[in-house]
Formats: sequence, C-alpha cells, structure tokens
Amino acid sequence: MSYAKTPEALAALTPEQFRVTQESGTERPFTGALNDNRAPGIYVDIVSGEPLFASADKFDSGCGWPSFTKPIVDAHVNELRDVSLGMIRTEVRSTHGDSHLGHVFPDGPQDRGGLRYCINSASLRFIHRDDMEEEGYGEFLNQVEDVK
Repeated sequence: MSYAKTPEALAALTPEQFRVTQESGTERPFTGALNDNRAPGIYVDIVSGEPLFASADKFDSGCGWPSFTKPIVDAHVNELRDVSLGMIRTEVRSTHGDSHLGHVFPDGPQDRGGLRYCINSASLRFIHRDDMEEEGYGEFLNQVEDVK
C-alpha cells in the first residue's frame, strides 16, 4: 500500500482537521472524538492513511488527547524540534502525509518505554480490528489486542 498527501485527501478534511494537520494546530483537550476510544484497531493519518499507532499501545494519560507508548512503524513518524510557545518540545509528524500529529513527551509509562505520544484526534482515522483486513491493513493485526 502506498501513502501520500493528495489534493483529494486535503479537500475531504473538515476545517478542524485541516487546521490541526496542515497548520500545526492543537484541538482543545478532552474534545477529540478518539480520546476515549477503547475499541481494538489502529489509528492512521487522516491525510495519507499511513498506519501510526495501535490500540494495544494506547493508554489513558489523563492529558485530554489520545496517548500512545510507541508508533506502529517508527519510519511513519517523524520527530522534530519545536521551540514554539516559548518552550522546547518534540513535534510528531507523519512521514508521508507530513501531517502535524501532536508531540511526544518523556513522561509515559516507564514499564512500556517511558514515552507519551500525545496525538490530536483530528489528525487520526480509526480503523476497527474487524475492518483492518478489508481496508488493507491486515499486516498490522498482530499489533492489535484480541477483542474481549
């Protein structure tokens, strides 16, 4: 499967999704549609479709945004120095879509690597485990927990 930012994908974005992914915006905490999602599946870039995070690596950090301990494929996530807002942070962007996703912080669960990828719901599309094969993401089923 190939992943790319296309004019059609950009045209399909809501104003909030465009603001977050293309203008490096941030949604308000606790407002994102995927913050409380507990279903098994994967999270892909809303623009390019590249797989980013698995539900097995999602945890409730209490910060108001979906939080993950690691990406599905390291090569699909770029980490960049961000000195905006008068602080030093590490911005997270998708590789193929160049979408702004959020930031990564070193305050995640220590027993799972210690990182917290704090990601905007507006930059993600969730694909339920039951739909992954049909949508072309079957190779990542081994990274999704069993349905309970």
